[in-house]
Amino acid sequence: MPKPAGRINAARATGIAVSLLAALVYALCIAGRPGIFAAVDSRIADAMFRWRGQETTSGRVVIVDVDERSLAALGQWPWPRTVLAGLVERIAAAGAAVIAFDMVFAEPDRTSPATLLRQLDTRLDEDLRRRLRTATEDLDNDRTFGDAVATAPVVLGYVFRTEGDVNPRAPAPFPSITLRVEPDTVAFGDLDLPQARDVIANLPAIAQAPSEGFLNFFPDPTGTVRTAPLFLRLGDVPYPSMPMEAYRIAAGVTETVLVAASQQRGEQRTLLGIEAGGFLPTDPGGRLVINFRGPAHSFPYLSAADVLHGSAAEDLGGKVVLIGTSAAGLLDLRATPFTSVCPGVEVNATIIDNLLQKDPLRHDAYTEAGLAYALILGGGLLVSLLLTSALPLAGSVAGFLLLPAVIALDYHLLFLRHHLQVGISYPMTALVGVLLLVTFVNYLTEGRQKRFIQSAFSRYVSPQVVSRLVRDPSLLTLAGEERRITVFFSDIRDFTTLSEQMTPQQLGRFMNEYLTAMSGIVLAHGGTVDKFIGDAVMALWGAPADDELDAVHAVRAALAMEAELNRLRPLWLAAGYPEIHIGAGINSGPAYVGNFGSQQRFDYTAIGDHVNLASRLEGANKTYGTTVIVSEFTRELLGGNFFLRQLDQVRMKGKTRSVRIFEPLCEGEPDEPLRAETEDYEGALAAYRGRRFAVALARFEGLAARRDHPLYRLYADRCRRHLAAPPPPDWDGVHTFTSK
Repeated sequence: MPKPAGRINAARATGIAVSLLAALVYALCIAGRPGIFAAVDSRIADAMFRWRGQETTSGRVVIVDVDERSLAALGQWPWPRTVLAGLVERIAAAGAAVIAFDMVFAEPDRTSPATLLRQLDTRLDEDLRRRLRTATEDLDNDRTFGDAVATAPVVLGYVFRTEGDVNPRAPAPFPSITLRVEPDTVAFGDLDLPQARDVIANLPAIAQAPSEGFLNFFPDPTGTVRTAPLFLRLGDVPYPSMPMEAYRIAAGVTETVLVAASQQRGEQRTLLGIEAGGFLPTDPGGRLVINFRGPAHSFPYLSAADVLHGSAAEDLGGKVVLIGTSAAGLLDLRATPFTSVCPGVEVNATIIDNLLQKDPLRHDAYTEAGLAYALILGGGLLVSLLLTSALPLAGSVAGFLLLPAVIALDYHLLFLRHHLQVGISYPMTALVGVLLLVTFVNYLTEGRQKRFIQSAFSRYVSPQVVSRLVRDPSLLTLAGEERRITVFFSDIRDFTTLSEQMTPQQLGRFMNEYLTAMSGIVLAHGGTVDKFIGDAVMALWGAPADDELDAVHAVRAALAMEAELNRLRPLWLAAGYPEIHIGAGINSGPAYVGNFGSQQRFDYTAIGDHVNLASRLEGANKTYGTTVIVSEFTRELLGGNFFLRQLDQVRMKGKTRSVRIFEPLCEGEPDEPLRAETEDYEGALAAYRGRRFAVALARFEGLAARRDHPLYRLYADRCRRHLAAPPPPDWDGVHTFTSK
């Protein structure tokens, strides 16, 4: 038995409970903490970059590349610093806004004359050493390079060490940035920035540029660069990255403000972002979430050899020029969401381009948390409703489609439109958990019940009725309801006599063929096969599923049965079956429908006076020689869909109220002969009801002469009886049946 209406759905309750538990776990353990979900979120973000494809750059960042062709033209790396000095002078002369080096010059130039002299110093006598020092005093390549960068808008790079022993003699960087914190009550040392231990700096002779910045990246555990620190802390002093300094100088920013959050993380303050010619959002640790433009070589590359030879320098006016290496042997390669091999200089170019266009990605913890709770609670409830309200397969498909819908929402609304990067792996995992658990519980409880309903009813109830029963199993309780329905009864004429003409095997085969054909027509027209009673078929329209056109569908089905029998009759005769004819009665009206029977066995059916009338109309076909009879109540619901003729006004046995009965002749408009015959018949019937029996008799006999029909003979016999024995003055033309 199905569960009582109003009882809590176990599967739905499970889904809600799991959603609440997942939200609690997120609040206590997951939100804001890296782990396996952060790794999955990173992979989802990588996929979004690839879906989006390559974006155009600002066009303001150019890479001068120490590529394979440059190495072939100018010799192996490292080049003499005089070559680099000439490269700087050439780029500065072209009018570059900023020249930034994606490399560190921590060791002396081994090709410098001064370096060679120092190596030979102990092997020469004092006089020769003095004369060589005088002769090579102006031939120090490092000093030459330092002089070149000092007179150009150059930003040099250096590297912070974040692990290992501290080198107390390591020099501190000296960028030209003017920096303060907002609010001004927060000190530099209070900021929650990544901490450096010491620095691998440029040689003092080279560190003469207007500014410098660090080159550190911190790839995630997969080795992919996704974020870039804009500031690191050495001691209590924040230092800018090389891309940050290159952007600041190119944008003409005179003061940079570190905007601290009002909340503390432990004893330190996190960052909201950086104010530098506009607000630049960062994560709480001052890291920029990089908005990658595309795969490697998304930025314009110029070969260093071409720039030195003057063939490409004219393309550098007003640009931020990064000098770096893409040659494979120099090992400056990084993994990005687009590719596993990207020159590190291009990652820095991307950061600068993000800063120039003010379009880095943002990681908003509040948006992420809000979306997570909405998906876990709202999505979990939705999945639970889908799985417990729809058919199992449809609910599962809809539940699983919710997952790509979440990704699509994240991609189109947040990632593309608002440059927001939020983690959705945990809420999606929670939704999958809800889906699987609810499906499992649904299978054990509701699913079993729905499968029972489908198995028990699908063979004799139309598909839409089965769907409603599956959605609302409470319809299968023993309690019923009163509703307007259309009831259909059909029976094979003289079935007892016909069955005597067939063997039991023939009778069994015939009944299976006959009932299969008739019930198929009922189902095809949206009806419910209520029951088979021997050769009789009882069907309902309008219950248990509502049907605004119940009467139309029932009459249409009856005419379809008559047509199907006309097609099957010659086939059955050829197979040795007797000639088959049926009668059908249709009536519409209120009835009590539901499951009636015992607690152990019950059937869905209808009871009431209108049901009994439909059964009586089926039997009345034998009196009028017709196949289908409908009541006046059904006729009122047919509108103009069918062409009918009135057969009689009758009073069934045991009833006091009379009812008009009709024969549906066809659907739609009749042909002209049928219309003419029906008009003649209605004229004869009007004469009969007007007690003009002689006129009526002549007309009915004329109709019978044109087409022999039991209906015409019936009324001709009635006219003769009334002429021989006139009815009483209160005669109303109603025929009373004395038997069922």
